[in-house]
Parts: sequence; structure tokens; C-alpha cells
Amino acid sequence: MHIPTDDSHFIEIKTFDEDYKESLTADGFDSKKWIYVPGEYRDYRYLLGTRGENPVICIGINPSTAEPENLDNTLKSVERLAYFNGYDSFVMFNVYAQRATRPKDMDAEVNTFLHNENMKAFEYVLSHSKNATVWAAWGSIVNERGYLKSCVREMIEIGEKYNAKWVHAGKLLKNGHPHHPLYLCKTTEFEDYDIKTYVDSL
Repeated sequence: MHIPTDDSHFIEIKTFDEDYKESLTADGFDSKKWIYVPGEYRDYRYLLGTRGENPVICIGINPSTAEPENLDNTLKSVERLAYFNGYDSFVMFNVYAQRATRPKDMDAEVNTFLHNENMKAFEYVLSHSKNATVWAAWGSIVNERGYLKSCVREMIEIGEKYNAKWVHAGKLLKNGHPHHPLYLCKTTEFEDYDIKTYVDSL
């Protein structure tokens, strides 16, 4: 369980570039195998995943407690489905970067700095993927905070710059929300996701 120590507006947050650079020499995990930004446990997380030539980029709402070599059940499911669907790696990204096991504990108002740096992290991953596949996996929790929908819309715009292909896994939920990875069968296949139609309905 992770409960934020404070509203993210009142904690130290480094830029994505600063955190990424520091993560390359961080202790506690193999940075040649893992991408983990920041490179230590903090109240926010930009990226967590494995390095490879053909990653799937999975997008949840916000990070919880997972770390390299200590994945939670959601990340274990993400890893299984990534490999089953033919990808050699995965990167877990989130609509909002604040750690909170319970989405209701997220910031009541968006932290613009944290959001902007999170979008830089998203663009970094896309720019290093030859054929970027983005797996929408945030469930209906996108309704938890009003700013989350705006974050998703911005991510779609960034994805268009890199010709990102959007997919989902499992049956779509009410109002077209993509299924959360937890409890999906390990042989669930990715399906094309009409992200523009979805976001227009939000």
C-alpha cells in the first residue's frame, strides 16, 4: 500500500531528464535490464519496465508500489501479456505519475509540473520505439479525477507524432473504457483500439 506523504505540489520533484540520468547509475537494480525512473522509490514514478527492441507501452492511471525485481500483481500481468503477444519487453507508464495505491488519494488538482514531466517521459519512450504499440489499460478509474481525461487527450496527441498504434486487452468496459490488466487471462490477445472515438465520448 502506498499513501502519498503529501500533496505532490509540496514535495521535491525532479525533471524527467534529471531522474533518467540518475537512474542509469542507481543502485539496487540492473539498469541494462530495467528502466526505472526515478531510480529509487519516491512518491512519484515516471517509468518502470524492461529494456528491449520491441516493447509494448502499457498505460495505467497512476503508479503504486512496484519496483524492478519486485513487481506487483498488475505489473506481473502486464509482463505476461506483453510476452504472450510477441513483445520482448514492456514499459509501464501512467496517465498521472503520483504514486497512490488508492486512486482516491491522488492530488485533487493536477500538478502541472509533474504532468508536463510525465508527458516528456511518454514522448521519450515513444521516440525510442521503432513501431510504438500503446496498450490502454486504465479501466474506469479515469473518472476519479477531472484532470485525468485531459491528460489522456494530450497523450493521444503525442502518440500521433510517432504514429503510435493503440490496443486494448480484454472486453471493453462500460462507456468503452479499456480493461485493467489485473485478472486478465495470460493468453489474452491485444486488439486494435479506436482511441479517438473513445476519447470523444469522455
